[in-house]
Formats: sequence, C-alpha cells, structure tokens
Amino acid sequence: MKKVIIATRGSQLALWQAEHVRQRLMAQYAGLEVELLVLRTKGDIILDVPLAKVGGKGLFVKEIEDALLSGAADIAVHSMKDVPMVLPEGLTLGAVPEREVCNDLFLSEKYASLSDLPSGAVLGTSSLRRQAQVLAMRPDITVSMLRGNVETRLRKMKEGQYDAIILARAGVKRLGLGATFQQDLTPPDFLPAVGQGALGVEMREDRQDVRELLAFLEHEPTRLCVMAERAFLRRLDGGCQVPIAAHAVLEGGRLSLEALVAGVDGRTVIRGSLDCDATGEEAERTGCALAEDMLGRGAADILAELYEGQEG
Repeated sequence: MKKVIIATRGSQLALWQAEHVRQRLMAQYAGLEVELLVLRTKGDIILDVPLAKVGGKGLFVKEIEDALLSGAADIAVHSMKDVPMVLPEGLTLGAVPEREVCNDLFLSEKYASLSDLPSGAVLGTSSLRRQAQVLAMRPDITVSMLRGNVETRLRKMKEGQYDAIILARAGVKRLGLGATFQQDLTPPDFLPAVGQGALGVEMREDRQDVRELLAFLEHEPTRLCVMAERAFLRRLDGGCQVPIAAHAVLEGGRLSLEALVAGVDGRTVIRGSLDCDATGEEAERTGCALAEDMLGRGAADILAELYEGQEG
C-alpha cells in the first residue's frame, strides 16, 4: 500500500488519536502516505440532549463506519469506549494499541478533591456511570449534565457554570490540558468505562493488506483486557449509556476483572470481580460469567428500571 486514509471525527481528541496512529504508521513504513478524512457524526451535531436519549455511543461512529464499508477510508481510529458492542457486518478491529492510563479525573478551579466539595456543589458530567459513582460517595451534591468536547467542558467549568467536572484522564493528558486542582479517581474505588483509555483501529474484514499493515500496532494484553470488559457489557446488553463500569488488568498471566452496575442515583451499587487465564476465550467467558453473577444479584432489576425509563 502506498496510501492509507484514516476516517475520524473532528474533535480535538479524535484528531489527536487519528494523528497519533498516522505518525506511527509513517514512522513504521518509509514513504507511506497517510491522510485524514474528517467526518461530522450525529453525536457531534446533537449536543443539547443526553446521549442515552438519542441512541447512545453508536452516534459517534456510524458515519465513520459507512466510510469504511464504502471504501472511502481504509481505517478508522476510535476511543474503545465509543465503539458499539457489536460491529457492523464486514467490519473488525484490526489493531488495539497499548492502553493509555484509563482512570477518571476530578477537575476543579476551587476544590482540591471530590471529598472537599461543599454540600450542594454542582458537578458536571454527561456520564451516568460517573454520576452514579459520585452520588454513591457524595449524595449531598448536585450532578448536572455536561456535554461537549474536552475543551468545551473545561471552559464551562472555568467560567463558573460547574464547581467541578469529571473527565477521562487519558483525554486530558493527550490534549495537554488541566485545571488548578486535579484528583485521580482510580479503581477499585472509582471504576472507568468499558474500554476507557484504549484505542481501536477499525477496518474492513476483507482487507488483508490493511490487517498486515496494522499488525505492529497490536498490543495483546490491552486487547484481552478490553475483550473481557466488552464481553461483560455485551452480556448486560449495555448498548445505551448506562451506569456500568468495568476494569481489567493483566498480571503474571492472569486477567482480573472488576465491575459495577449502579442505579442512577447511586443508592444501589452492585459490585463483582473474577479472574482467569489470560487468553481470548477465557477473557470473553469471564466477562460473560461476571455479568451473569451480577445480574443474579440485583443488576437485572437496576437495568430493567433504567431501560424502561429511557424508552419513555
């Protein structure tokens, strides 16, 4: 191949991710031309409605996947947490590069930490997962919807619309941004989204030339961890934006998976963990098994109530 076209969203973070893969491809293959095809997705256009109300995370990838299927682009670079659980027929993840730091980050101009927020403080997030975990710890504060890209969210907080916000640490780090006060919110106390901090390079299944080109980007430990997390979410049918969190780590040939399903108000929180041998088959099986365990311990009731509310 002499030229590769990467489909991407136009946000600063999406462009950073696509440019990161572009630079790695050009460094690996002398003379390879790599071009970005910037597309506007439905998720970028509808900014005044919670994601769960307008179709969830798939909003950010449909136009990009259409470009892959039509041949307008060769690959697409996504945040794994935005990739739907089931890929369209004919598409696959050609590479999952090594994961960046995957935890969440508390940011504020006035308060040093989540525990320092005064009663009644307003914290901004668009994520029901973050909202549920925050309210489980601090039921006395107000969580308010916050949509937009990383820069927009930080600007709104710095203008005083929010006392604090929570963002993915990876996105803040990649863009070189920050706030006066920052606190890492880390597992096991605060669990990230499925696939958070990881990138996925999507491609057409029938493009063997692309698969070979991407092979050097693959990081198997990251793929295994993400597979376990995604299997957990898929078994819960967590396609819409729901308060579900999962975090897998690989150590000494063993994969450990921790997860959480919570009510939106944070009053009910179901937690669980399992470990297994570090193989793709075991990662998938363990993600499903942990989901089954938690469904039987109350997660099914939480999700049924939530989905019923979203349909309305």
